[in-house]
Amino acid sequence: MPERKPRADAVRNREAVLAAADRLFATCDRPEQVTMADIADAAGVGKGTLFRGFTDRTGLIHALYETRLEPIRQAITDGPHPLGPGTPPLERALALLDAILCFKLDHRHLALALEATGTDSPYGATHYDWWHGTLRDVLAELPGFTTVDFTAHALLAAVRADLIDHLTDHRHLPREQLRTDLAEFTTRVLTSTAGPGTHSFA
Repeated sequence: MPERKPRADAVRNREAVLAAADRLFATCDRPEQVTMADIADAAGVGKGTLFRGFTDRTGLIHALYETRLEPIRQAITDGPHPLGPGTPPLERALALLDAILCFKLDHRHLALALEATGTDSPYGATHYDWWHGTLRDVLAELPGFTTVDFTAHALLAAVRADLIDHLTDHRHLPREQLRTDLAEFTTRVLTSTAGPGTHSFA
C-alpha cells in the first residue's frame, strides 16, 4: 500500500510552525523563554495542531534543528565539498568543525535549546552521536591517529552551544576570530597528536 502523503494544509501548517519557531528563537533573549503557546500564536495555528504535529516542545526543537541542519548533512554525505568524501582528512575535519561553529552562531538560541533537551547536557541530545560519529570517522583517516573517539569528543566540546554563547555574548569575540581560533586549535591538536605523515596535511 503506497505511503499516504501529508495533506497540503498539514504541510503548510508545519512550515508555518517551523518558520515561526525559527523567528522566535532568533530574536529571544534566552531560548527557555520560547513556549509552545508563543509558537502557536506566531504561526497562526492552534496549540492542538502544534502538539499533533510535534508531540511536545522537544520534538519541535528537534524537527527545526534537523530541517536547518539538512544542507550540512547533504554536504557531508554527498559532496563534492570540503565537508564531503574525498577531501583530505585534516582539511575535512577543519571544515566540519567550522561548519558546526557557523551553524551554532547562526542558530545560537536554537542550538542552546536543543542541547538543553538532553537533560541539560549536550551529550544526551540525539544529534550529538551523529556529530561525534561523523567527526570520529574523519579522524580515523589520519595516518597513525589512534585516539579518534576521545579526540572527537574533545573537539566537539570546543563548539558546545553554551561555550559559543559565552564567548559571543560575554567575551564579545567576533565571528571571524572564533573561526580562526578554532581552526588553529584544531590544527594544533591534530598535527601534534597524529603519527608519521601528519606533516603532509599541514
